[in-house]
Amino acid sequence: MGTFQHIARAATMGAVAVIAATSLAAAAEGGRYWVPPVTNPAATEWAPSRTNTEWAPSITVPATNQPRTLIRSANTRQFATNHVRKRSPLAATARLEAKPTAYATNQPRLNTSANKRGADTHHMRKRSPAAVMARSTVKPKEHRLILQVNTNEPAAMNLALNNATNVTQHYKALGEKVEIEVITFGPGLHMVRDDTSPVKARIEEMALSTPEVSFKACGNTQEKMHKAENKDIPIIPQAKVVNSGVVRVMELQEKGWAYVKP
Repeated sequence: MGTFQHIARAATMGAVAVIAATSLAAAAEGGRYWVPPVTNPAATEWAPSRTNTEWAPSITVPATNQPRTLIRSANTRQFATNHVRKRSPLAATARLEAKPTAYATNQPRLNTSANKRGADTHHMRKRSPAAVMARSTVKPKEHRLILQVNTNEPAAMNLALNNATNVTQHYKALGEKVEIEVITFGPGLHMVRDDTSPVKARIEEMALSTPEVSFKACGNTQEKMHKAENKDIPIIPQAKVVNSGVVRVMELQEKGWAYVKP
């Protein structure tokens, strides 16, 4: 009888050992390890609790040498996933109520860029008549020229008159406006003196055919000739007397007039 009890006890112990070994092997394969209870209060670190905003101690496992951060990361991802799943229906409902999308209304999605281009085109079409009228009312370009004559030489005066005629005809052909002033001073005043001008007849003709050309006589020169000759100095009616021929040239140039001395 003692021998039978001894054999039964050995068999029982062997079965327990086999069961324990099987359990440990299964736990090792599934990544489960036994975590001993905390015995050292200093071996704890603080980590946020998943259920409230307070701080709760987390248990480190120095005995197993397993990284606690991996377990914490897994728990955090699971908690975040559960949180998103709980908020998803409310968030979706709020988005649908705030601004229905094409998916909610079963309507085709609109191409906003195409609509914007269409609106811009429509706006341009509305403004195009006004733009056409604005372009039609733009003033043609104006050209302004000074021709200076300060010598008592008929050839120089005729050259100035030729230049004035050519410039006027050129811009008339282009449909652009032109304004020319022939300014005489010094000895050149003789070209517009009624008693000494060798080109008086031509100036009279140009005044009728080419009104874009005007003539100016220097008042200072006229006064000096009056004193020198002791008589009045008559000026042809096609020329206008200005205070100073040089000052007139300066003022026109300051206004943007072109200057040419033949």
